[in-house]
Amino acid sequence: MDTPQTVAASRRTTLSMPVFIPSIIIIASLLAVCTFNPKTAEAFFAAGQSWITAHFSWFYVLAVATFLIVLITIASSRFGDIRLGPDDARPDFSFTSWLAMLFAAGMGIGLMYFGVGEPMMHFLSPPTTEAGTMAAAQEAMTTTFFHWGFHAWAIYAVVGLVLAYFGFRYKLPLTLRSGLYPIFKERIHGPIGHAVDVFALVGTIFGIATTLGYGVLQLSAGLHRLTGWETGSQLFQFGLIAVVVGMAGISAATGLDKGVRRLSELNLFLAIVLLAFVLFAGPTLPVLGMLSENIGNYLSGIVSMTFRTFSYAPASSEGWFGGWTILYWAWWISWSPFVGLFIARISRGRTIREFIIGVLLVPTAFNLLWMTVFGNTAIWLDLNSAAGALGATANNVDALLFNFFDLLPLAGVTSTLAVILIAVFFVTSADSGAFVIDNIATQGNDRSPIWQRLFWAALLGLTAAILLAAGGLKALQSMTLIAALPFAMIMLLLCVGLIRGLCADRLHFSRELSPATNFWNGQMWKARLDQLLRLPDQADVASFIARVVNPALQEVCAELNRRGVTSRVEEVAEHGVALIVPQEAGRDFVYGVRIESRPAPAFNPLAAAQSGDGDDPLFEPMTYFEDGRAGYDIQYLTRQEVIADVLRQYERYLQLAQVSGTQLLHSAPGHTG
Repeated sequence: MDTPQTVAASRRTTLSMPVFIPSIIIIASLLAVCTFNPKTAEAFFAAGQSWITAHFSWFYVLAVATFLIVLITIASSRFGDIRLGPDDARPDFSFTSWLAMLFAAGMGIGLMYFGVGEPMMHFLSPPTTEAGTMAAAQEAMTTTFFHWGFHAWAIYAVVGLVLAYFGFRYKLPLTLRSGLYPIFKERIHGPIGHAVDVFALVGTIFGIATTLGYGVLQLSAGLHRLTGWETGSQLFQFGLIAVVVGMAGISAATGLDKGVRRLSELNLFLAIVLLAFVLFAGPTLPVLGMLSENIGNYLSGIVSMTFRTFSYAPASSEGWFGGWTILYWAWWISWSPFVGLFIARISRGRTIREFIIGVLLVPTAFNLLWMTVFGNTAIWLDLNSAAGALGATANNVDALLFNFFDLLPLAGVTSTLAVILIAVFFVTSADSGAFVIDNIATQGNDRSPIWQRLFWAALLGLTAAILLAAGGLKALQSMTLIAALPFAMIMLLLCVGLIRGLCADRLHFSRELSPATNFWNGQMWKARLDQLLRLPDQADVASFIARVVNPALQEVCAELNRRGVTSRVEEVAEHGVALIVPQEAGRDFVYGVRIESRPAPAFNPLAAAQSGDGDDPLFEPMTYFEDGRAGYDIQYLTRQEVIADVLRQYERYLQLAQVSGTQLLHSAPGHTG
């Protein structure tokens, strides 16, 4: 039993030191170089980005293609029917609410910064066509769709699916190392698992810091436009970062999560209002026509773009490729623990097929609509009424969105709205990012003290500030590209672990492992018929568990212990009972029986025959298992048949351990299986 001193000590920190200390050493070392020798740091970042682009661009391309192919294959297969949780689990949120939250996940500082910026930059400097032409406009939008479409969300979906599957289906911690259990078994609790979390933590720190960097630069430009203040100095930008981190810290310390969530919902509403305004205030009909063509161009060229590396193109195209596509893939990978944990937490009870289709389609559809409305409107205005004036300012991407609003009505109102949107996205990114980083650093512990989230929020702000001082966005982007490389390799291993887990899961439903109640030989059929024709109430089921099930489990337990296999029988819930064979590393064997009720059918002949109320619920003794399979009714079994059923399930447990190769248990001395 924990003493008060032990409890108090545990509240001081929940950090996993084998994860926390190496992560802090890596981050602190890089930030120290940036602080005390910024020129060396800038040269290091530039050289690192060039080296990775030259040597590993092919790897990023194939890795991201693999993520998308794996997800589509799983969704199209029988694995798609598996639920993220027990077989009888149902979603925590309605389908509409779930889609709305996925919709919200697709929004952020990135869309505000790149909604106009990326299409305009591709239009003025396309990779393969002549700049400033309609062909360049078409290529600009297709490329933007590619960067913000299915591939980005496939990266997020892989991490989210791994977390949700192993967390809710197998009740493992919501940490990335859990996804590697089918490969490394109990070694995930050692250096291998710690290394996974270290790479995830460092990559997430630099990925979110990059996003905060985009946000502070655009927010500075917006405040300058609205107030005339001199906002271009680093001192002002550092002040903005301090304010945002402070607000995120207040949210974490005072429990204002509901307020921030409501603010985020308001932010989403304002974003939709801004989107609708730009659509109807700009060239509405041309933009709607371009949306259709953009979708067609994107879908028709998705295979060639997926595997494109510009190996046969001029050197200038390769430079564009490294500065855009590869950088995006690294950015999404570094953000994947953040977004993946969010979508995993809201997806319990969904089937894997629902999860994959929803995560790939819903945010992608919104992103493509946003990019079309803002990007095509900007290009159309630049080619027509602006006569190239907007393109002339495109070298200052931070202010490009506000220059764009100047070409539309109510520029002051839309610019103010945009500043509010960016500011709230900024705060919620810092707050949520600190929560996710703490989750990684504590191996999924959800009882961390407040000071830890405050620490991570402050570290995010400090990282963004130091990297901005060391080399601006170039430093942030380069650091993201470097940090994401090892985590991309880990994500490929997560795909292997996920597939192995799914294959083992489906063994439960194969013919060789059919439900264990099919072996009845017809003996004592009159007693069984009597049970079939009698509608038991809750007391009857409780009596059955006490008279038949509990003695059967006690008898099996005694025999297992006599043979050297540690086991126990526990009372669970109300009148429930379970036989447990614990394992130090792996999933316990559990054969449990509990009382469950379900609504009676619209017409219940048994209730009518007994002059009962047809609306009364039906009570049944239902089995349950540790691996999440749906149980079955055993009210018609005798004591010996219950024992036979337990042994069948235990045999299945041992067989799965051998077939799946997951080493769910170790044989105790004297254990013969």
